[in-house]
Amino acid sequence: MTPRSSDVADRRDWVGPVLQAGPVADSVIAAIRELNVGVEVVDRGSYLRVLCARRCRVTRAALERHRGAAFRLPVDLESVMSSFKGRLSMSEDEACWDA
Repeated sequence: MTPRSSDVADRRDWVGPVLQAGPVADSVIAAIRELNVGVEVVDRGSYLRVLCARRCRVTRAALERHRGAAFRLPVDLESVMSSFKGRLSMSEDEACWDA
């Protein structure tokens, strides 16, 4: 099925991380889903592309809640994030990708 041109245009402003598949990525995705509306995950086997419209935000508190353990930003996120789309800003308390 060929995507409609409006679908493609809508995706230009979608942002988010590309994560190496595994339990940490699953926790990151769960935390992103908790904090953002309309999250889409494209499963490419060894990696997962997480996409949100215009802005994707995740907090350390949400990451720790879903991981069930301490989560250090940016170190723990960088260890599973092989790439990303958008402008990334990160602190010890949150990561945010913006269009």
